[in-house]
Amino acid sequence: MLSLIVCSSVAWAQDRLSGKQFATRSEVLGRNGMIATNHPIATQIGVEILKKGGSAVDAAIAANAFLGLADPGMNGIGGDLFAIVWDAQTKQLYGLNASGKAAAALSFKELKAEVDGGRSYRSGILSVTTPGCVDGWVALNERWGKLSLAELLQPTIDYAREGIAITSEVSDNFQSAEQRMQQSDNPTFKATYFINGRFPRKGEVFRNTDLANSLQLIATKGRDGFYQGATAQAIVDHMKQQGGYISLEDLSANEPQWVEPVSINYRGYDVWELPPNGQGIAALQILQIMQGFDVKAMGFGSSSYVHHFLEAKKLTYEDMAMFYGDPNFGEIPVETLLSEGYAATRRQLVDPTKAGSYDPGMAFGDHTIYLTTADGEGNMVSLIQSNSSLFGSKEVPKGVGFALQNRGSGFMLTEPDHVNAYAPGKRPFHTIIPAFVTKDGEPYISFGLMGGDMQPQGHAQVIMNLVDFGMNLQEAGDAPRIRHIGTSARGIGHREGVGTTYLESGFDYEVISDLLDKGHDVRFTKGVYGGYQAIMIKEGVYYGASESRKDGQAAGY
Repeated sequence: MLSLIVCSSVAWAQDRLSGKQFATRSEVLGRNGMIATNHPIATQIGVEILKKGGSAVDAAIAANAFLGLADPGMNGIGGDLFAIVWDAQTKQLYGLNASGKAAAALSFKELKAEVDGGRSYRSGILSVTTPGCVDGWVALNERWGKLSLAELLQPTIDYAREGIAITSEVSDNFQSAEQRMQQSDNPTFKATYFINGRFPRKGEVFRNTDLANSLQLIATKGRDGFYQGATAQAIVDHMKQQGGYISLEDLSANEPQWVEPVSINYRGYDVWELPPNGQGIAALQILQIMQGFDVKAMGFGSSSYVHHFLEAKKLTYEDMAMFYGDPNFGEIPVETLLSEGYAATRRQLVDPTKAGSYDPGMAFGDHTIYLTTADGEGNMVSLIQSNSSLFGSKEVPKGVGFALQNRGSGFMLTEPDHVNAYAPGKRPFHTIIPAFVTKDGEPYISFGLMGGDMQPQGHAQVIMNLVDFGMNLQEAGDAPRIRHIGTSARGIGHREGVGTTYLESGFDYEVISDLLDKGHDVRFTKGVYGGYQAIMIKEGVYYGASESRKDGQAAGY
């Protein structure tokens, strides 16, 4: 229980156990390895893999596989994956984009006609893109794995057959979708996830033998056990039955892409993200703008800090809606967007006394899980994986035990020439982003924060908590967060107005009053502030932190 204290018009809280301003618990320390996930059993599986001699990558794959069973609305093998890996041997960061593509047989004109005729591409069969997760596992395991995929998937296969107890947050997510799914005509979904006509409740045992069988095929046959054979055929058969377009050729041709992570230096720390088609560089743009302000002097939770952060976020998200997409289908000015000069021009638009409404710069001619792992050799993994929306498209092919993602909802259909406009064989705009921090060329922090459009603004807040406000790793995630929405949206573009600011509990009333005076639309809600996990290495010791808002756990040894 946190007792709230008001001090000099800034947010304050005191935890009796840790003695830190915001931390709900102390950091977890270990020398030989560390795992942080949003489910305790996933964390335990990761630690067991490390103790068996597996690498950080192996532990990440094994934990991710279990989360697809235990938290199936958020992630699974029907979704996509992104990762940043620190290789201790080469002393380099490597980026993996394992996001799938749109169907090769569906053109922009044909999709537009389908949507104009009343079909949705935000959910349902038209929203499905090729799942990239399994190809991501294979690529990571081939490069850094010490154990076989069969060894990594066996714990989840066993749990899927024997059953797991549903945790609190997973039950909450199930019930938020329950009425809608009860009323839908989706028999394969209900056969997979329902018990006695409804989702399982907290503490009830859930089994998924179909998922166990799908994972066994991957364990036995590798990628061919998913992208060819029985699983692939089940996906394509479901596509044909429901009027979808993903083909056997789309599945077979899928491949992940190794990419170079990009960074900015924020007050001596190099903060790394993956380039588009994801939104990672938005976190860097926010930080680059904030770097021009004396954030430390403002004080955490002050109206000045919240105001300037909101303006930086709005400026950045206008650029996101305009310029982010698949770089294979258009030029994305990443270098310019991240430059100090461009940040300076955007920063000048901020009025310290008034909430602004902005346009994109430069006049050029959901639902997710995040986990991080580290091993005894110094390798670290920042991995994020998702269905997009809760249960993605809500489409479950017969007998496979998982839902297909709805990443196609990230495409834009209103502007055919936009870099993120739908096109066959194109990767849509993605929200899921892993992050990493290095200091003087050495690994420092692997972290992420799930939660759709919350992710870049959450990444930036965590970095400022650590660097500007001197919080420890757990405290930086537990501190009350800010979420802004409404002035731009993926797949839609610019919206007029100042948007809506949601503040988590812990901000002083005087701060809120001052923000209202500046013109911000301030509101309060719960459950929209993301889910954080992090691992830091310092003098050969790993520090782990896990999100207090989720069911998760950090553990090391």
